[in-house]
Amino acid sequence: MDLTSNHIYIIGAGAIGKALAVFLQLSGRKVTILRGSIPEAETRTELFNVQMPDGSWHEAEVTVSTWQAFPRLSGTLVLTNKSFGNEQLAVALKDKTGHSPIVLLQNGLGVEKPFLKHGFPEMYRCVLFVTSQVGEGSAIAFKPVAPSPIGIERGSHDGLQRIVRLLDTPHFAFKSEADIAGTVWKKAIINCVFNTICPLLDADNGLFHRSSAALAIARRVISECVMLANARGIGLAAGDVVQKLLEISRSSDGQIISTLQDIRAGRRTELDTLNFEMVRQAEALGLSELTRETGLLGELTRLKEDISLKTHPENHLPTDILP
Repeated sequence: MDLTSNHIYIIGAGAIGKALAVFLQLSGRKVTILRGSIPEAETRTELFNVQMPDGSWHEAEVTVSTWQAFPRLSGTLVLTNKSFGNEQLAVALKDKTGHSPIVLLQNGLGVEKPFLKHGFPEMYRCVLFVTSQVGEGSAIAFKPVAPSPIGIERGSHDGLQRIVRLLDTPHFAFKSEADIAGTVWKKAIINCVFNTICPLLDADNGLFHRSSAALAIARRVISECVMLANARGIGLAAGDVVQKLLEISRSSDGQIISTLQDIRAGRRTELDTLNFEMVRQAEALGLSELTRETGLLGELTRLKEDISLKTHPENHLPTDILP
C-alpha cells in the first residue's frame, strides 16, 4: 500500500479531525478535510496548530473543502463528524465512494448501522483513546492516552492492516483489534459516565479520580451498563471498566469532555448513541429497569443541551450534519 498516494478524506472539522489531519500531513500522507455544514464553501488551505502535553507544537497546512465539491471520493474516508449525522451522511455519500473503505472514529454504540444499511462494502470501527479540544487562538490541545484500536465491521484482515498502516503516526497511534465489539462497548460505557456527569457538574475529566462521590455514581452507571453488555453476549467486568475510567480521568485531568464543549457552544451532542442507545438496547431485551440511572443522567444532560440550543439557535441548523 502506497501511503503517499492513497488520498485520506477526513469528514468532520472538529478537534479530532484537525489533529489527525496535521499528524497525517506531517507524515507525508495526502489529506483533505471535508466539511458539510457550509456546502458552498470554496476549497482552501488552512494552517492548523496542535499542542502536545509536553508543550511541543506541530503545525501543518491542510486542504479544507466540502464533500459536495467531489463527484467521487476515491481513497479512504475517515469519519470524525458527530454521529447524529450518520444517516444523512450515508445517504449523501453512497453514490460517491465506490469501494473506498470507511473508518469510523466516533463515540457510541450503533454508529455504523446507517452505513451497513446502505451497503457500504468496506468499513472499519475505531475506538479513540485520545483527548482533543480547541484551545486559545483555535490551537488544538491534543493528548494521547493509548494507541486507538481499529477493528472490522465489514472487510478483511488484510484490509484492516492496510488501514492501520495508513493512519498510524508517532503522535496519533493506531493498532488493529480482533475484538472490537468488546472494546466499543467498554469505551461506550465509559463515555456514558464522562459525557453526562461532567457536563451536569460542569467539571473536567479529572473529576472521577478527585471525587469519591462522583466515582460512586460512575460505578453505579458502569454496573448497569456492564450487566446489559453481558446480557448482549459482550463479556465485560465492571472492575476493569472502572479502572479504565480512572486511568482516562487521571491522564486527561483538566481536559473538557466533548459533550460539555458542545453544550457550552450551543451544539448538539452524541447522547443518542451513548446513554439513550443503552436504554434502547435494554428495552429491546425487556430489561428497561436495568438502565434506570444511565437513562436518567442522559435525560438530565439532554435537558441541559436543549436549554443551551435555545440560546444558540444559529448552531442548530438542519443542514449542519458535519460539525
